[in-house]
Amino acid sequence: MLQEESDLSLIIAQIVQKLKGSNLYAQLERQAWASLQRPEIKLESLKEDIKEYFKVSGWEKKLQNAVYSELNVYPLPSHPAAPPEHLKEPLVYMRKAQGSWEKRILKSLNSMCTELSIPLARKRPVGEQKELLNKWNEMGTDEPDLSLFRPVYAPKDFLEVLINLRNPNYENGDSLSFRTHLGLIQVPLKVKDIPELKECFAELGLNTGQLGIDDSTQVPPELFENEHVRIGQKVLAEQDSAAAQQYIRQGSPTALRAELWALILNISSQPEDILYYEQLKMNVIQHDLLVDSLIYKDVKLTASNDDYYFVFEDYLYQVLLCFSRDTSVLGHFAYNSASPPKSYIRGKLGLEEYAVFYPPNVAPLCFLYHEPYKLYQIFREMYVRFFFRLHSISSHPSGIVSLCLLFETLLQTYLPQLFYHLREIGAQPLRISFKWMVRAFSGYLATDQLLLLWDRILGYNSLEILAVLAAAVFAFRAVNLMEVTSLAAAEAVLADLSTLKVMPLLQIFLFATVT
Repeated sequence: MLQEESDLSLIIAQIVQKLKGSNLYAQLERQAWASLQRPEIKLESLKEDIKEYFKVSGWEKKLQNAVYSELNVYPLPSHPAAPPEHLKEPLVYMRKAQGSWEKRILKSLNSMCTELSIPLARKRPVGEQKELLNKWNEMGTDEPDLSLFRPVYAPKDFLEVLINLRNPNYENGDSLSFRTHLGLIQVPLKVKDIPELKECFAELGLNTGQLGIDDSTQVPPELFENEHVRIGQKVLAEQDSAAAQQYIRQGSPTALRAELWALILNISSQPEDILYYEQLKMNVIQHDLLVDSLIYKDVKLTASNDDYYFVFEDYLYQVLLCFSRDTSVLGHFAYNSASPPKSYIRGKLGLEEYAVFYPPNVAPLCFLYHEPYKLYQIFREMYVRFFFRLHSISSHPSGIVSLCLLFETLLQTYLPQLFYHLREIGAQPLRISFKWMVRAFSGYLATDQLLLLWDRILGYNSLEILAVLAAAVFAFRAVNLMEVTSLAAAEAVLADLSTLKVMPLLQIFLFATVT
């Protein structure tokens, strides 16, 4: 009990310290001073009166939302005597693997710089700055020759690293009888089974209304959708982040999604947010980074060729280029197993260059936010809260290693015939599903289905649902997959996910067919 109280005190102290450096703290301080002029504030009951003023004026709610947001990203509890690196990743072999992966990426970047005779970063000439500023909203019209730039790594490269992960304590043991897991991931992490997943994702149960199922044309809207919209509007009126997160577990109505996500992520559009975005934009205008060309090529190869996202090409450049200059993102390295590598301009000016792991998951957000600064804020928060875990090696339950292991364990346990068949023909399921999970299904599902899936990621504050959906897709196509005789044939069966309906797949897999 004493230990729990000590842990709680430590968490409170750290969150208070974090909030003291925030814009909200400065606003609360100004409001407190301003309230002293109000007639209802009495000197003899000063503390209680100011508390009451904060409550009725809505500032208490803003503070609660800020605390709730910090708790959502706070690292898992660790022993008070544990060294600081344990906050980033408690397992030594995971930290070493992440360190080796970072060195490999940096080596790839540096060799590219050497081959192409270009610096990692440089200041743009004035003429180039003016040209970029003039075409800021039309960057997609550019067609530079990027043929010499190669991707830093492909998903299959990252997967090979994860496949080779080993816990030395198990590896050096006398008996390897623990290894009943026949998948590609061979590290002993704890992942949930179906009963635990049912408990975790209880709101996805068959008896609970779901957007993505109960708003279909076969169901009269008054039975679920209208009431769900009404409750959503009430949640927004209350401006309560915790209530919004609980509500969105049943899916968000399209018209309310942008506001609900912003509320859950504790994002409010203030004048200083617009100014900050403009500062990042000017940083892009003034400095050219090697990673800019990599971002440009990635967008050209992915979103530009996608029927859903090509119209947002300019937005994607703006957001990702600004993201690569945002030093506030460095804060997430306190609980990320990764570390921000450093690069230097001509060996003189130190620059924090940490955008190597940028995911191409910003595109779906373009459907929700049309002002670039809002789009940027949401993407940044989604990345530092969730998506970075898909691009770094860690033992976190929402990390890519755990997701891969969860996916393989679900298939091996609940669809053993399918798992063994695919394994025997050299078509290990993870080799197919990895690219879905590492991109959070972005680019694979239809946009409306993808946003319904991301509703649940936000609602449950977890990426585990990605692994469950990947397993559900295999279960859905099991009959066809049992007939294939090669990896290429299995990939062909699962090549197109754009017609899939996410919520029925998840419900059936978790609550209907599997016992």
